Amino acid sequence: MIRILFVCHGNICRSTMAEFVTKDIVNRQDMAKEFHIESSATHTDEIWNGNGSPVYPPAVAKLKEHGIGTRDNELGVSAKRARLTSRNDYDRFDIIIGMDSANIRNLNRIFGGDPDGKIYKMLDFTDRVGDVADPWYTGNFDDTWRDVSEGCHGLFRYILTDPKYLKKLSGSTMPQEGGSAVDSCDESRNAVDSDYGLSYDDFPRG
Repeated sequence: MIRILFVCHGNICRSTMAEFVTKDIVNRQDMAKEFHIESSATHTDEIWNGNGSPVYPPAVAKLKEHGIGTRDNELGVSAKRARLTSRNDYDRFDIIIGMDSANIRNLNRIFGGDPDGKIYKMLDFTDRVGDVADPWYTGNFDDTWRDVSEGCHGLFRYILTDPKYLKKLSGSTMPQEGGSAVDSCDESRNAVDSDYGLSYDDFPRG
C-alpha cells in the first residue's frame, strides 16, 4: 500500500481537493485498495477545540462540477473535516505533498526536516513550477482545479513509473489495455516506456 498525505494551510480547500481528486483517480483505475490517501493542515485556523471545519463549500462545488463528491461518487467528501499535521505523520506516509512554498517550510518545521526525501510540492509533478493557486484569497477555483488536477494526475503517473513505489504495489494487479491484469512487479513492464494501459487516462483532467 502507498500512503499519501496532501497538506495546505487550513485543510479546507487545496489539500482536500487534492485528496479527493487522487481518490477519484485510483478508484477509476480499480486500485483504491492499494492506496491510503489523506489531507491535513499546517495551522489550526480551521480547527476549534479539536473539531475541524468541513470542506469549504466552493471547493465542494468545484469537485462536484467534475463528478467528485456526488451521490454516486461521494468518496467521503461530506464527512471530511480539517485536521492538523502531526510529527507522527512523517512516519505514517510515503509521500507528503504541500501546495505551496510556505507549506513546504512549515512541513520541514513540523517534521524537523525531511531525511527520507518524502516531501514534495504539488506542481513538482507537472511541467510547471510554482505554487497551487490559493482560492481563499482569489476566489478563483478554476485555477486551483487546474493546478490540483494536473498535479494529482502527474503524481499518479510518477508512482506508476518509479520502481520504488511499484515494489509497494507488489502482489496487486495493475490495469492493462484490453481488460486483463498483470502483476505489478512484472519486469516486462518497462517503467519508462509503458503507460500501463490505464483504464481511465484523461490527463490532464479539467
